[in-house]
Amino acid sequence: MPSRSPDSAPLPRGSAEALRRCQQRIGYKFRKSSLLRQALTHASGATHRLASNERLEFLGDAILGLVVSELLYQHYPKELEGELTRIKSIVVSRRTCAKIARMIGLDEFLILGKGMEDQRRLPPSLAAGAFESLVAAIYLDGGQEAAAAFIRRFLLPEIEVAAQGDPGGNYKSLLQQVAQRDFGTVPNYLVMEEKGPDHRKSFKIQAQILKRRFPPAWGRNKKEAEQRAALNALSALEGKPIPFED
Repeated sequence: MPSRSPDSAPLPRGSAEALRRCQQRIGYKFRKSSLLRQALTHASGATHRLASNERLEFLGDAILGLVVSELLYQHYPKELEGELTRIKSIVVSRRTCAKIARMIGLDEFLILGKGMEDQRRLPPSLAAGAFESLVAAIYLDGGQEAAAAFIRRFLLPEIEVAAQGDPGGNYKSLLQQVAQRDFGTVPNYLVMEEKGPDHRKSFKIQAQILKRRFPPAWGRNKKEAEQRAALNALSALEGKPIPFED
């Protein structure tokens, strides 16, 4: 993995030297440096919206989903669709994309408006968007295999961690953090249905934040159902596929 050099001095954002250093960092050399510049240009630093990375972000999100889905299909031939969807929802999430962007150090190279350059830490949505834009720029510059190689390089470790983790995960805790941060409240969990004998009862539970209810999920007990419902809610909030369909 590329890493930041502690001796690297800050460079003017968007300069030829900054673009060269960024390419060293990501391990890919662009034939069209204009694509890299656009991928690094946030709307706040663009002369107009079409010159920003917003369209690349849209394309990169789709490419990321396709490549990760293919990796999961090939690497986990014995896993069913539900588990593959669970892993994918973690790996392509904004949280993971922002984490990778910061690990690469994309914040050093982003072209931002004056009001945002002074921020000590980029918002996760901006960092994640930069990573997705970079995926699209590599795809347009070098083709599908170049983009897939880039994605494999940085996301295979994330796939392995997500696959090895507890399928239950602590999604309730994460959803509570999101609900408190974005909505100023905590989620509720509603039991929609129960089935089975008392000693082996399954539950269908739905997460709710304020008046918004999210897709419910079944679990072999209340704890599992609540965790799955929380993951469904997180996926819905991020605009991602629902891991546990009713």
